[in-house]
Amino acid sequence: MTQTFQELGLAPVLLETLEHIGYSEPTPIQREAIPHLLAGRDVLGQAQTGTGKTAAFTLPTLQQLHNESLQVLILAPTRELAIQNAEAVYRYGHKIGLRVLPIYGGQSYDRQIRRLNKGVHVVVGTPGRTLDLIRQGHLNLDDVKYLILDEADEMLKMGFIEDIEQIIDATDEENRQTILFSATFSKEIKRIAEQYMRDAVHIKIESEQMTGDNIEQVHYLVKQRDKINALSRILEVEQPLSTLIFAKTKVGSAELAEQLIAQNYPAVAIHGDLSQQERERILGRFRKGESQILVATDVMARGVDIPAVSHVINYDLPQLAIEYVHRIGRTGRAGRTGKAITLLTPNQRRALKVIEGYVSNQIPRAQLPTREQVLAIREQQFMNNLIDQIQKVESSDANLQTLVDMGYEMDHIATALIRMLRSQEADESLATISDVNSRDKSRNDRRDRGRDRGDRNGKGRGRGRGGKRNRGRREEGMVRLIMAVGRSNGVKPGDVVYKIASQSEIPGSVLGQIDIQNNKTFVDVPEEHVQKVLTNGKNLTIKGQPAKLKLA
Repeated sequence: MTQTFQELGLAPVLLETLEHIGYSEPTPIQREAIPHLLAGRDVLGQAQTGTGKTAAFTLPTLQQLHNESLQVLILAPTRELAIQNAEAVYRYGHKIGLRVLPIYGGQSYDRQIRRLNKGVHVVVGTPGRTLDLIRQGHLNLDDVKYLILDEADEMLKMGFIEDIEQIIDATDEENRQTILFSATFSKEIKRIAEQYMRDAVHIKIESEQMTGDNIEQVHYLVKQRDKINALSRILEVEQPLSTLIFAKTKVGSAELAEQLIAQNYPAVAIHGDLSQQERERILGRFRKGESQILVATDVMARGVDIPAVSHVINYDLPQLAIEYVHRIGRTGRAGRTGKAITLLTPNQRRALKVIEGYVSNQIPRAQLPTREQVLAIREQQFMNNLIDQIQKVESSDANLQTLVDMGYEMDHIATALIRMLRSQEADESLATISDVNSRDKSRNDRRDRGRDRGDRNGKGRGRGRGGKRNRGRREEGMVRLIMAVGRSNGVKPGDVVYKIASQSEIPGSVLGQIDIQNNKTFVDVPEEHVQKVLTNGKNLTIKGQPAKLKLA
């Protein structure tokens, strides 16, 4: 018999919130975890993102808040997930007057410190910024009763282990309830659990499939320069009811929305830089069907409840295979069917193979709609609109009667009107899309190789180790930085990756070639992360030596 949230022991005010949100019954991870957390047990949860784990650890902790101090600390691997978690925590707890603060790198210290000084119940932070504020004396964890490590495996992959251990040590071990969630359980995760958790309940939620049978998955192979025109054709033929399109960056999402608007598709972009109020407004319109096309970054792939998405389109391939699962999981929800479409450039074929291996499923290639197919769809749509207007006519038009009185035949009048209407269609033209054969390696597609190479399931980009073969060359889409430490200081590639990733709060896997010379080191950083890395790398030290980053 399926348990209800009420049977799990949640308070009436939280039950009211869940009903308002639309949560009808708990997910497996919620059914398993909530009773143990309400009973005060440490919980070690193994579950994929999208299984409802945020509510699983948030609801029971909010129910047991007992004063105005900071009592809940949630650590998340990325800025985007920290923001998402903070929004979810507020959504679950706003009826009890909850105050929650996300803290992460890239935002003003002063702003976060002011909020902390005013008092908050919950902090959701990335490890780097959280530890900084602890060291500066602005973040006091003495009263923290609930310490939650969300996506612990991702935090360890990004090199945050030392930061996490120092943060844990800043809490009161005797009065702390520790909650750890991870998609995988590595030896390091088990070590942390054994060292910092007391008699933890181990909950493992098996996922029968990475992607559901109710989601049709296909990919289209197109050249980079043809992607926007290919997307336009797909939208025209698919005629989706509600479409979530994923772009790699916030700038890319905004530009794509503008391109779609220019082609008469009413699109709107949403990303992590928008205010929470603006994002909620955009999401609200999309949920209600007032907007049909939403262009988003991966911040939207997790923890956002949009039940009726008919199509998910990967305009840009995700960097990690797991992100593909998160993205397409936005469709086919609540028993509905959905369709996931990926636009793939020729140099990304191997990346697709990695995704297919991860989801244990082949993603078949589909042929782009032809010019003739698109024109046939337009013809049918025109006829449907015309018939719809005919059926609405209740009386004859005076102009029509005048034309008849002038001696014109009805069929001639109708033909002339139809031709006039067709000539006024703004989107009559169709751009030519180049064919892509199985061996296509055109210059236009090679330009993007650097952006996509190595972004496969969290693997590195084939970093150099100081050899001559790659020295002086960098991949497209990367910016070369330099620091004044090198082999003479004992610097190794792992030191560079860890320091930059943890200081700037970016995945270490996105860094490109690292060229360590005697007294200096070069490192390639993706364009979209350069400003963050430079800003946070002003006081960087490696092996105890100043290693300020600057443009090479």
